[in-house]
Amino acid sequence: MPQATGINEVCSAIEEAARLAGVPARPGAVRPIVAAFADGLHEAGVVYSVSTSQDTPAELDFTLTVPTRGGDPYATALAHGFLTPAGHPVDTLLADLQGHCTISEYLVDGGVAGGFNKIYAHFPQDVQDVAKLAELPSMPPALARSLDLLARHGLRDVAMIGIDYPRRTVNLYFTQLSEHSRAAQTLLALHRELGWPAPDEAMLAFAGRSFRIYTTLGWDSAGIERICYAPPPARGWDRAALPVPVTDQVAHFVDHAPRAYSGEPIVIAAVKWAPEGAYLNLGPYFQLSPLMRQVISAVHNGKL
Repeated sequence: MPQATGINEVCSAIEEAARLAGVPARPGAVRPIVAAFADGLHEAGVVYSVSTSQDTPAELDFTLTVPTRGGDPYATALAHGFLTPAGHPVDTLLADLQGHCTISEYLVDGGVAGGFNKIYAHFPQDVQDVAKLAELPSMPPALARSLDLLARHGLRDVAMIGIDYPRRTVNLYFTQLSEHSRAAQTLLALHRELGWPAPDEAMLAFAGRSFRIYTTLGWDSAGIERICYAPPPARGWDRAALPVPVTDQVAHFVDHAPRAYSGEPIVIAAVKWAPEGAYLNLGPYFQLSPLMRQVISAVHNGKL
């Protein structure tokens, strides 16, 4: 698979993807982030995504994988002025994770309009019990309060955590999902316990193919704020098979956004569900990291 060669190519690809999605890129929002995390960019995973929560996307997010050899990404974000410590537990959560588990790679997330927002710690080779993660001193207390609910629905093993610094929320990505955790009756029971509307048949079928389910919690919330169902990335996509409508502009973006490989786009589609309803995060990969290619291969071979 051909690889991107540097900062210019990646920035140009992100800016072209934003144009196709109809999202105006703020000057200076993209290049500083790509340049700050350029170590290993030639083999980094790069994916862009948009939300269908609005007819015209307001933001195009881009995510880059960052090798652990590059040091602490939080320190890099501070050094480049992307983040400012605020004396909040969100400032120390990544350090707590670094002391708790073996991280295989990091990811950083930004938007072409909003700039830097997230750091992810990815540890698929050192999957963690969610109950142990709840004991970390900087983890939102809402996680500990949600442990019984998560256990009843088969959500125990966590392979990645995303930290959203501006919103002060945390995403926990559950992996090694059992048939029980993805069964329609389990998903319906989960939504019922959360007090959310029941998914329809199309949504249940989509969620039943998830290789990761992730939850969003915050320090100011009593429990789970949002849940997301994510089937594995796939070569090509079927717009009609998605459980949420996709506009022609978003479909054009997915089909034509730049990619550093030949053939159909490799697309990730995830349904996010909150009390107000459901929407998609949808986007093609520009480039896959070696670890993500291994994860995708393992999922499709039934080994993960």
